[in-house]
Amino acid sequence: MQFPSHLKYTKSDEWVGLEGKVATLGITDYAQSQLSDIVYVEVTAGVGASLTAGDPVASIESVKAASEVYLPVSGTIREINGALPSDPEGLNKDPYGAAWLVKFTPADPKALDQLMDAKAYEAFCAGREH
Repeated sequence: MQFPSHLKYTKSDEWVGLEGKVATLGITDYAQSQLSDIVYVEVTAGVGASLTAGDPVASIESVKAASEVYLPVSGTIREINGALPSDPEGLNKDPYGAAWLVKFTPADPKALDQLMDAKAYEAFCAGREH
């Protein structure tokens, strides 16, 4: 299981990476392993949409379950990963790389400081497996 140290994490298994003023959002390695074989991805938020923390941005379906993906901090959607609908299994192969979901501009980049770092998220995941 991977927990890249440069990312921030949520209790609902999203990761966020910030480069300059643009944040990238995806699902974690833990999330994709729990979902198993992902068969469908739909980004429901459109480019230019201003969303509040906790708003859904995507739906993911696997052979085991369906799951919503939420924006962890308020922001404006800048870009959508258009490759995922035709390659949903990419989330299983490369959740921290090519399989990002959306890029957004956080309304307050400091709000990302409230998310878990890699060590805290790894401990959080370990605690759920008992």
